[in-house]
Amino acid sequence: METKEGPLYAPAGPSADMTRSLEEDSMVDGPLISADALHSAIRREFQTIPTPYHAGLLSLLHVVYVVLSVCLAVLCVMKVGQEEVCASVLGKVQGDSVIVFGKAILWVLVLLFTGCMQHHHSRARSRGYLRFYREMQGLKHLPFTVHSAGNVLLLVVLAARLQTQVEIYMLLIVLGLELLVAVPCLLYYTVKVMRFNRERAAPDVSQEEHSRNFSVTSVPTETGFRECSSLEEVVEKQADLIEYLKQHNTLLSKRLLNLTAQH
Repeated sequence: METKEGPLYAPAGPSADMTRSLEEDSMVDGPLISADALHSAIRREFQTIPTPYHAGLLSLLHVVYVVLSVCLAVLCVMKVGQEEVCASVLGKVQGDSVIVFGKAILWVLVLLFTGCMQHHHSRARSRGYLRFYREMQGLKHLPFTVHSAGNVLLLVVLAARLQTQVEIYMLLIVLGLELLVAVPCLLYYTVKVMRFNRERAAPDVSQEEHSRNFSVTSVPTETGFRECSSLEEVVEKQADLIEYLKQHNTLLSKRLLNLTAQH
């Protein structure tokens, strides 16, 4: 197809090739940024997750609550020779009521801790650590689930209106089982997060890119939709890639500005 000025799609001549080659040479002659420098910059900007301290404090409070509940049940509910001390400390409040009130306060603390975990893990996810976010997804909600199940069992025991001795034994059994499940979960969570903070790894996309650059046998990560992958997983991977690229471009801009200032 031709117009009055000549062909619509004219082949590029030698001048166009020479211009393109000069532009490419000017880009190549510029200062190159090594991948190791970018990875080291990402590692320096790594932000730790502070929840291990909260988990340790919550575990300590849980242990102290269970120990005090056992002492309160033995001395004040079963009345093993300490009625006057319990009356002076608790007043007209029953010992089993104090145990239930303490359980409610502990549940509120676990709820606040779960919200704090969700906030910090969501921030880690936005910084590109989607694999770590998925790995901790079930574990970070497990303490709250255990405490909520313990509350349900306590309500069942109280609603059954058993004898005082039987009821307090059942309460202590529920609290003991809850302690044996919740505290190991918190300790395991603490170890996992402390290991993540100590490794100070680069975002997931950066690690995959680095492994593809230095490993011939590595399989490229697929970011598109496949029959065996869910749409939610694909969207999360794409969001992870976008967040990483934003950080990657920010680091590139900083490096270019520093190199420009040096020259």
